[in-house]
Amino acid sequence: MTPTPVLVAHGTRNPRGVEMIAALADAVSTQIGTTRVAFVDVLGPSPAEVLRGTPGSAVVVPAFLASGYHVHTDVPREIAESAHSSVAVTRALGPDPVLAEVMLDRLRDTGWRTGDSIVLAAAGSSDPRALAEHVRAAAMLAEVAGVPVRIGYVATAGPTVSEAVSALREEGHARIFVASYLLARGLFHNRLADAGADGVGEPLGVHPAIVDLVVARYFEGVRSLESGSFSTATEGWSPVRRR
Repeated sequence: MTPTPVLVAHGTRNPRGVEMIAALADAVSTQIGTTRVAFVDVLGPSPAEVLRGTPGSAVVVPAFLASGYHVHTDVPREIAESAHSSVAVTRALGPDPVLAEVMLDRLRDTGWRTGDSIVLAAAGSSDPRALAEHVRAAAMLAEVAGVPVRIGYVATAGPTVSEAVSALREEGHARIFVASYLLARGLFHNRLADAGADGVGEPLGVHPAIVDLVVARYFEGVRSLESGSFSTATEGWSPVRRR
């Protein structure tokens, strides 16, 4: 039996966020079969609930842009609670060069031109591992854009996006654009309009490249199951799970 793909996302009361994850799962399903959706925090079903109803093996793909608390704590706890004996967990979606390319596409759509300054807008985190991955994401965007990229946070860390934009203005940068390092529209993305930039890219969304990225992560998990390099949730994390 082919392992069941399970896309795990952050629970949100933002209907656009829920719709985006559902649309992403639908798009992925056209390539690898029915993809189930689970949420950590706020919404259900939880990963444990989904896995308990999943016969055979499963591959969990965390739909997060950095590996913070939810990836390192919530996801493994949910898998342990499910008592499922054959689950592989892939890397989170980000950081990844694919996401940098998508952000650049979104910036170009809003008027960004080569040489214009960029602020990468992330939600923020209290987890230093996630903040370090935001730095990597900014470096990846800088590489494809050919300009330095500052980081600004919408919540939980600093500097804020507005502060990052203001600092660039004070340094004499004429045109400044904000790259939304967010999956979907919602309160966080809406705040970016007030950051004082010349343009704000759309969220990452259901871009074809992101659909392909989820599919690639799924096959990473399938390979770990086939090679036996994974371990059950009660036995600890495999190398794939610790990433």
